[in-house]
Amino acid sequence: MIHYHGTPITPMGALYELAGRHFCVSHYRPDQVARVHEQAQSVMLDNGAFSHFRKDQPKFEWSDYYAWCDTWLDYPTTWAVIPDVIKAGSQEQDALIRDWPHGHRGAPVWHMDEPIDRMLRLLDEWPRVCIGSTEEYWRIKSPAWSRQMDATWDAISARHQKTPWVHMLRGMQLSSGPYPFASVDSTDIAQNHNRAQNTPRKMADRWDAIQPPPRWIVEVEQLDMIA
Repeated sequence: MIHYHGTPITPMGALYELAGRHFCVSHYRPDQVARVHEQAQSVMLDNGAFSHFRKDQPKFEWSDYYAWCDTWLDYPTTWAVIPDVIKAGSQEQDALIRDWPHGHRGAPVWHMDEPIDRMLRLLDEWPRVCIGSTEEYWRIKSPAWSRQMDATWDAISARHQKTPWVHMLRGMQLSSGPYPFASVDSTDIAQNHNRAQNTPRKMADRWDAIQPPPRWIVEVEQLDMIA
C-alpha cells in the first residue's frame, strides 16, 4: 500500500522532514505542489471536490483543473483524480470521465451510493479507480459503510483473480485492512504533526509501515443445520 500524505504541511521544515515520501496535493490547496515534486517518490493530484462539497461552494470550472494537471503530469510518477461531483448521478459522473483530457494518467471515482456494477465497469476500463464516501456512507467503519464496502469487495474479488488497484480517498485509517487497497490518502500529518507526541517523520514512519492483506477473503455465512 502507498500512503499519500496530504498537503499543505507547514511550516516548510515539516514538509522537508518527509522528503522521499508520497504526497497528495489538492487543487483546492495547491500551495506546495512544486515543492513536493522536488522531493516526492510520487504525487497524487486531487480535484478538490470533497473540499468544495464541505464548504458548500459553487462548482468551479474543470478546465482550470485540467490545465493545472497538464503541468504536473509531466512527472511520470504523478497521477490525478478525475473530476467527480458528490451527490451526482452515475450519468453525470460518466460524462466527467469522458471529458477528462489526460487519459489513463487519471483515475475515476466511484461513490459508495452508486451501483456496484459501475465500480466493476470502471475497473474493467481503468488501471486505477478511487472510492469516495457519500452522505449515506460518510463515517468510515460505521456499520452501514462496512456492509457496503464488504459487498463491494465481494464483487471485486469474484471478478478479478488478482487484486486491482483501488485507492480509498480519505482512507489512511484503513491501512491495516481488512480491505486490500493499493493506496490511501489523508491529511493526518498536516493536521496533527504539531502535537507534543508527534513529529512529521515519526507519523509517516508509523503509517508507511502498515500494510493490508493482499486479497479480500469472502466470508461464507454459516447456516444452522435443520435436524
